[in-house]
Amino acid sequence: MRPKIYLFGDSITEESFGDGGWGASLAHHFSRNVDVVLRGYSGYNTRWAEMVLERVFPGSQDGGGEAPLAVTVFFGANDACLPDRCSGFQHVPLDEYKHNLRSIVSFLKKQWPTTHIILITPPPIDEEARLLFPYIENPLNQPERTNEAAGAFAEACVAVARESGLPVIDLWTKMQQFPDWQKAHLRDGLHLAPRGNRLVFEEVVAKLRDEGLSLESLPVDLPLIADIDPNDPLKAFHK
Repeated sequence: MRPKIYLFGDSITEESFGDGGWGASLAHHFSRNVDVVLRGYSGYNTRWAEMVLERVFPGSQDGGGEAPLAVTVFFGANDACLPDRCSGFQHVPLDEYKHNLRSIVSFLKKQWPTTHIILITPPPIDEEARLLFPYIENPLNQPERTNEAAGAFAEACVAVARESGLPVIDLWTKMQQFPDWQKAHLRDGLHLAPRGNRLVFEEVVAKLRDEGLSLESLPVDLPLIADIDPNDPLKAFHK
């Protein structure tokens, strides 16, 4: 059986297996080494994610199943919705967000002590673009998210990672280091454009490498064509 890497998150994770998505790129990158398993849930916040952990990872509560190599945990974009705006039903207070993240991490560590957990902060928000792409009716004509709020949740995610001794990708900060990130990296002020997907993919690969998980360190599951002797092809399958 190939080892697994789980991607656990909201719509930015759910969409990651689309054309050019960061999850699809990760699956392609590890195509002969690892099965990349998608567990993305559009619209979810950490409150809802914590409630469904045992259904997302069935059997893990009993210590069953082979431990995955790694799990990415990518929540916060929906928690950061403003409570008095049109998507307020998704909002989670900042302190609860941190508590929920700790609970998710604790669950994963308890079930799979050897699994590498990587936290990813929410991305920055282009507020002007969010006005053009509201999820539901927006009678106030105000963005349901702000970059300032997303930044507070990103900072909280980084803090939880540090106190838990986990690697973290500070996407909120990294993305804003690029000129015109609003249009170059985001397609609707929140979800990722091709460059945004590429950024997340590269950051996840780098973090996995830091944890000792790379193409060089992971075995392939069956002989590569380059290792098959044209004069005795079956030999490679008896090793």
